[in-house]
Amino acid sequence: MASRAQRTLVGEWWWTVDRLLLAALVTLMVAGLVFLMGGGPPVAERLGLPTFHFINRQVLYLVPAVALMLATSFLSPRYVRRAALVTYLVGIGVIVAALYIGPEVKGSRRWLSIAGITVQPSEFVKPAFVVLAAWLFSEGARRKDMPGTILAVLLLPATIVPLVLQPDIGQTMLVTIVWAALFFTAGLHIFWVAGIGGAGVTGLFLAYELIPHVRARIERFLDKDSGDSFQIDTAMESFLQGGWFGKGPGEGTVKRILPDAHTDFIFSVTAEEFGIIVCVGVVVLFAFIVLRGLILAQRNEEPFCRLAITGLVTLFGIQACINMMVNVHLLPAKGMTLPFISYGGSSLFSLALGMGFLIALTRKRPRAEILDRIAPATVGRAYGA
Repeated sequence: MASRAQRTLVGEWWWTVDRLLLAALVTLMVAGLVFLMGGGPPVAERLGLPTFHFINRQVLYLVPAVALMLATSFLSPRYVRRAALVTYLVGIGVIVAALYIGPEVKGSRRWLSIAGITVQPSEFVKPAFVVLAAWLFSEGARRKDMPGTILAVLLLPATIVPLVLQPDIGQTMLVTIVWAALFFTAGLHIFWVAGIGGAGVTGLFLAYELIPHVRARIERFLDKDSGDSFQIDTAMESFLQGGWFGKGPGEGTVKRILPDAHTDFIFSVTAEEFGIIVCVGVVVLFAFIVLRGLILAQRNEEPFCRLAITGLVTLFGIQACINMMVNVHLLPAKGMTLPFISYGGSSLFSLALGMGFLIALTRKRPRAEILDRIAPATVGRAYGA
């Protein structure tokens, strides 16, 4: 344990970090490995891979991901913004590259192979986008000479247009919803938020009309007889088979025929083996992380930190909600992972980066340090200089 009197970098980090938030994230990561032991082996066996292939790879991804999260949590708000800017620019560049040279999978070009590793760049753009949008909104409110709000508005189409071209409607909707939440939190009139909502509904209608696989998913959601509903029917069967207390670890049977049991539908596998009560516990854990983040955002005195924290936990919570709602047939299939639980390297590193930003921004900082980050002219006006 580090002493409060220590002025080392690690000592200051330990006494300023929110340990409840950190503990909840670590718990979620450990739970993800446990749940993956149920959903991973059957998929590996169907693909002719070693039984624990996905579990071993997830552990291999998790170690550097945790290191990335902890390293990012040491950053000051200023360096969080800089890291987000670099990540965003690189991520958008790789998304554009994937449109031309990436492999086509299920009608989309979302991935790019770099040094033998398949990367989904849109995952990394999400947390960076949230931080940049929060910074622009906060600067627009603080400095009348900077068109921060206008730039934040322009940032949205700059981000979602490449996503639509992939096409990746799920990520587009997620980014738009989080941006609208930031727009409203920044104090802008609800009339404009309603207008954004109308634009979102219009965009969804256009996606339904113009993108065949989006139409197919929506139609299967509304009418199971309109197409193949095997995946969602099997997922729902997992909940029925598991009941309240589950069959026990490794005892599930539906997972052997459930597609994407280790990624998009791992929540259903968890229900069969560990029961609905454990699934409720997972929901409570996600809710705790989101609510804890919002409480810390409310306590923070710096507008940028308040907005960025709000946006990051909103992104985290909505992504979790979408995945779990798909599993219980409350939304059409989206192909979105359950944070820190679903298998996937790009998702895991993206979440680690986003939660690293969150931990960094929620750390306790002296008021003098906050004032030191404000523009000198603003500080001068505050003291009558």
